[in-house]
Amino acid sequence: MFYSYLRSLLVFLLWAVNGNIHYHDREKILPQDENYILVAPHRTFWDPVFLGYASAPKQFIFMAKKELFKDRGFGWWISKCGAFPIDRENPGTAAIKYPVKMLKKSNRSLVMFPSGSRHSSELKGGVAVIAKTAKVKIMPATYIGPMSLKNLLLGDRIDVAFGNPIDISDIKRLDDAGIAEVTHRIESEFNRLDDLARAAQTGKKRLPYWTFIYRVPALVLAALVLGLTYLFSYLASFVWKPDTNLDK
Repeated sequence: MFYSYLRSLLVFLLWAVNGNIHYHDREKILPQDENYILVAPHRTFWDPVFLGYASAPKQFIFMAKKELFKDRGFGWWISKCGAFPIDRENPGTAAIKYPVKMLKKSNRSLVMFPSGSRHSSELKGGVAVIAKTAKVKIMPATYIGPMSLKNLLLGDRIDVAFGNPIDISDIKRLDDAGIAEVTHRIESEFNRLDDLARAAQTGKKRLPYWTFIYRVPALVLAALVLGLTYLFSYLASFVWKPDTNLDK
């Protein structure tokens, strides 16, 4: 319930901030009763929210660098959203075992950004290993839109495109050649989706300035609710520990 509340709140906030969001080929998203790995290039701080919203009511877990959990309130908040901490310098076996367990035994799918950092284009082999071990498909998606908070606030158009599910069950071994093939399949879909989203933006303009008439009050309301939610998260962190079972 708290996951759904937070997702709805963040989506409302982003609508108030921008309100010029367009989704493409959502019908290609795998059925709700099937777990999968949703992968995308990590280009902004806010693209995970759009991906999670477009796939609703499906819920997700996702990897997050351990530094994000240092703030007590925010760490509790993202834990309740399905985040689990990973040491990027020394990820350990939990980076594989925990998501595989959740994909097999829960009703949550996994969001991964196989390029690692927000501005890296090099795909990692982790998504291939997890998908192969958990026996799930890979669901590619891309975000094309404002990269800065300024352009987000000005209402620049956002396009989120979903691709064809990638089945890697035919790849027998995840050696260098096997991982290279998975990487090729993902990159090919990313490139196709980027082209689709950019074509949709041709000739499109940002929102007119009169939209601030309703966006500003909505933004103030969202900020107020966010502040109260953070306060609740901070207080709740003393008595309610989110269960990620990383050590089990």
